[in-house]
Amino acid sequence: MIKHIVFWIVKEEAEGLKKSEIIEKMKSMLEALPQKIDLIREFEVGVNIISSDRAFDISLTSAFNSLEDLKAYATHPDHVLVVDFFKKVVEKSAAVDYEI
Repeated sequence: MIKHIVFWIVKEEAEGLKKSEIIEKMKSMLEALPQKIDLIREFEVGVNIISSDRAFDISLTSAFNSLEDLKAYATHPDHVLVVDFFKKVVEKSAAVDYEI
């Protein structure tokens, strides 16, 4: 199984939305993906609640049966739509993928 974890720092304002609105939209978009992409085995979205210099605003922890499934998820049209929006509203991101 492959774990896929991503963190994002959101811009203060983008696409006509304030930071809190962007985070809510990102969360909603992410949470819709498991119903659209059957390759997803686990999926959890978290919004940060503690402010610190090293904190990110929102995270995704997901799991896939194989690296091939993760790659197929990455190119799935519904995921690509989410990525396209995120590119407009995200200031910084980090990711890690590992085998469990």
